[in-house]
Amino acid sequence: MRWIAALAALTALRLAVAAVLPLAPDEAYYWVWSQDLQGGYLDHPPMVALFIRAGTLIAGETPLGIRLFGPLSLALGSVLLALAAEDLFPGRKAGVWAAALLNATLLAGVGAVAMTPDTPLLFFWTAALWALARLHRTQDGRWWLAVGVLAGAALLSKYTAVLLGFGIVVWLLLDATARRWLLRWQLWAGGALAVAVFAPVVLWNATHDWASFAKQGGRAGDWQPGQALRFIGELIGGQAGLATPLVFVLCVAGMGAAAWRWWKTRDGAALLVAVLTVPGAAIFLWQATGSRVQGNWPAILYPAAAIGAAALLTAPAWLRLRWPALILGGVMSAVVYVQALAAPFPLPRRSDPTLARLGGWPDFLRDVDAAMTREGARFVAAEEYGLASALAFGLPRGRIVVAMDPRWRYFSLPAPEPGVTGLLVRSERRGEGPPLWPGAQPLPEGEDRLVRHRNGIEAEAYRLHRVTTGAGQPPAALLPRPGS
Repeated sequence: MRWIAALAALTALRLAVAAVLPLAPDEAYYWVWSQDLQGGYLDHPPMVALFIRAGTLIAGETPLGIRLFGPLSLALGSVLLALAAEDLFPGRKAGVWAAALLNATLLAGVGAVAMTPDTPLLFFWTAALWALARLHRTQDGRWWLAVGVLAGAALLSKYTAVLLGFGIVVWLLLDATARRWLLRWQLWAGGALAVAVFAPVVLWNATHDWASFAKQGGRAGDWQPGQALRFIGELIGGQAGLATPLVFVLCVAGMGAAAWRWWKTRDGAALLVAVLTVPGAAIFLWQATGSRVQGNWPAILYPAAAIGAAALLTAPAWLRLRWPALILGGVMSAVVYVQALAAPFPLPRRSDPTLARLGGWPDFLRDVDAAMTREGARFVAAEEYGLASALAFGLPRGRIVVAMDPRWRYFSLPAPEPGVTGLLVRSERRGEGPPLWPGAQPLPEGEDRLVRHRNGIEAEAYRLHRVTTGAGQPPAALLPRPGS
């Protein structure tokens, strides 16, 4: 099939990009997780760490190893999405278009070459959607067992997967055909499997003061009239950019078409698409009335929305938008790839996320290593968890990296040896306040500043301080090193 060949070629391209780009600090942080596997972490559940551990076992502790399952999971998820569309709306030939629309988004195309918790979340959410479509098509209750395992794996990836469970419950309550499953054991067995898969996160929280649940539960919206319009505008504008403008329009229209079709015909397939998109969109809009919604959070809405767009927008005007949407999405993804790899456009940090996250790391790491040698530092330390993790992954073998942040007390990592002198690397973006490390002494002028840059354009500047380990310092840990 030609579309499978195109998907394979696109996946190969994404793997090549993933192998060449330096790691972003967050990716290095999740790599640290993979070196200290637990049932949960302060920020998220552990699935991203499992993805990374599996990838590095295959391709080594390299950028490709860390990101390996990003392009691969998106490829498999695209196939499952196509199958789900065919099961929900047979005869409409919507599967290939649904998969193509998803792949045309920056959320998927760029997200596939960055390993974050959204990577496994998007895969398992899509796989659960496929299992639900199989259930709807076959009416074979055993598919509830697959739904349970996959939904549990999605929740083991990121807490926003709770929206998947919410959508399923709404579908069961509103659809007369689906409602009969409430009396069947398969549904409840699937629910028990989902709970069992998620149980390690509950157990980890129970033994760590419910830290992760408390942290993520504190993100609830709080109505702020002065900021609401701004945050909502940022959310909608950000989604139009990250989904790419035409795909965004098609997906929003697909959501609306699914809800309208169910309202008019009580079509259970359309209802399934609607409950996996509309409630989530409403919740994110509500969240934006009180705080900023990160652009990646709504990514989970796009698989079902793409099915709605491909299967239900059949008017000629909508059909004419399909190819332009794919072309525009492909061009935008290609521009981001090229900018991240070669930076042909001399954009400042505020206009270039690839510069802020990826730019200049190899040279900066060499500068830090040289500063350690010059100062005779036994270790290098950082207050920011992402910066510390980037140093731990990227510095030459043999260098010791100390991380300072209260979050490290939730890891089973060793504490630094007392009475040892090293360098503290501190971003100027943290402000002019003193370092958290007690007794930190700035280096002499001319030796106290490093700049991470790409092609002469500054990505971030850092100050260097001389520090000594000892009693009274904030929580600190020795970070693992590749090959250690």
